[in-house]
Amino acid sequence: MTNKHTFHIPVMGIGFTVDTPLKVAQYGIDSVISLVDDILLEKLRKMYCEFYEIPYKEITDKIDDFRAKRITSYLNLINTLAEQKFEELKDTTINKGNELKEYISMLPDGNSIKREFKNLSEKYMNLNEAGNWIKDQLSLGSIDVNIMTKVDKVNYSKGEKLPTEYNDAHAALRGFAESDLKSSVILSAGMSPRLYGYMEQFEDFYPNENGELRKKIVLKVSDFRSAFIQGKFFAKKGLWVSEYRIESGLNCGGHAFATDGYLLGPVLEEFKEKREELIASTYEILAQSLESKNRPIPKTALPLRITAQGGVGTAEEHQFLLDNYQLDSVGWGTPFLLVPEATTVDNPTLEKLMDATEKDLYLSNISPLGVPFNSLKGNTKDVEKEALIAKGRPGSSCPRKFVSLNSEFTEKDICVASRQYQHLKLKQLETLGLPEKEHNEQYGKIVDKSCICVGLGTSVLLVNNIDTRVEGTGVSICPGPNMAYFSKLMSLKEITDHIYGRANVLMTSDRPNMFVKELILYIDYLNNKIEELKNAFNKKQESYLTGFINNLNDGIAYYESLFNSSKEVFRETKESLLKELDSNKKRLQHLHVEIGKLGELNTIGA
Repeated sequence: MTNKHTFHIPVMGIGFTVDTPLKVAQYGIDSVISLVDDILLEKLRKMYCEFYEIPYKEITDKIDDFRAKRITSYLNLINTLAEQKFEELKDTTINKGNELKEYISMLPDGNSIKREFKNLSEKYMNLNEAGNWIKDQLSLGSIDVNIMTKVDKVNYSKGEKLPTEYNDAHAALRGFAESDLKSSVILSAGMSPRLYGYMEQFEDFYPNENGELRKKIVLKVSDFRSAFIQGKFFAKKGLWVSEYRIESGLNCGGHAFATDGYLLGPVLEEFKEKREELIASTYEILAQSLESKNRPIPKTALPLRITAQGGVGTAEEHQFLLDNYQLDSVGWGTPFLLVPEATTVDNPTLEKLMDATEKDLYLSNISPLGVPFNSLKGNTKDVEKEALIAKGRPGSSCPRKFVSLNSEFTEKDICVASRQYQHLKLKQLETLGLPEKEHNEQYGKIVDKSCICVGLGTSVLLVNNIDTRVEGTGVSICPGPNMAYFSKLMSLKEITDHIYGRANVLMTSDRPNMFVKELILYIDYLNNKIEELKNAFNKKQESYLTGFINNLNDGIAYYESLFNSSKEVFRETKESLLKELDSNKKRLQHLHVEIGKLGELNTIGA
């Protein structure tokens, strides 16, 4: 069944979309569950079993392979409940029609099903007569999952290190692979050959002779080269990447994997130009691999979807991405945090999100993964962290340990946001005898790390009144910069109407175009990098920064050509867009001069 909607809801945090499929899948909307926290999934499984009066048996941490089993059980439950709600929708529509009309009304206006339904409604006074058509045409949204490849902590049993397949990401993959779902796993945070190789063990990832897959692989990428390399890597193992999900390096929520100045528009253009080459080259490798494994070889190349996400905020931008880059879907993340019918966010955090302005949304260094992380000033997890610092006890008690990846001071890996690590690191800092200013800077960097693997899941516990004595009540939230322009709670119907241009929920008229906003974010990022490297400047850094600027300038030239050649799209804002591009080009010129001066000083100093 083809997709009915032209948008999807990406994974957000750990808990904000953890039960989103149960809310939106019956309307044909695709969404993504994070598989980071099996403890959270088990708590929610218990809650939903009790609510729907389904027998529940706890999967304790004393059971062998408990993490994978918890994940499988939760996904099976969500799948069963979503399918039940979908069947009820189809059955009740024949009797009442209200739920069907809600489903149909949310579809894009040009959708063929919407047109056919209008014709049928005019032909049949009683929808019961159109029942077979209804059942054939409606489809359940995909219940996809996300695994961060870097969050692959080693695990132990009775003090003994367990085999690699019990690592966190490996166990999460196994949990999905053994579930009833017929959907996709989205792999994010970079290439992991070990994890990718582990996928060979699961039958559901292999195509049959008709090219059909029970479970699909989706890669989140930020450039074509990475997609090409990873796609071939999988193909050599007989596995097909069904979708490349291109994400803006900085204009997104959650962790920000900044590129070396490669902007979204030129990246999408390259995917459009080389899409057929990507399909043909990887299919050839796939066929050879499947033949060597004595597996069925699909007669033709398998379908490949190209999607994008990061900062889209208007119907015009949405449609432009679909039309100009021939995308299969566009991800709308951050705005959905203000849609309680789709995501799960506690009321105090919702209030902060609605009030957030551009200055309240910032790229932080709080993530223990050492990757820049989008955050909201004044979130309750940060307030909790600052209170502990003030008491002289910085760091988290680390109840989950999902990001325990540092072995600097201990034999077993610990998390850099933990109280244990920060205590040891601050003791080390005291021995260095640094000047006060440098000491304070280092101190700030150490205690800034926050326990996001708990904070990003707390909200769903608070909303559902589930005990948080272990986790605490602090909430981390990771909206993208786009949140500054969405300032009210929305219904699912309102946000879909906004996406498809039937309504406008934006509360401000000065929201920058998504491409220009990303450019501004990259120039700000570059400016911060220059400041960071000033005191230890060398030729390698000069080369990196100069390359960064060259890539941004290439991106600006691309956008200038794009906006000038487009007669219809962005017609009303074209003049202001070109002015903003010119203004940011001048900002880059100033930074280029500054880099040159630093290079000269470095040469003189040498």
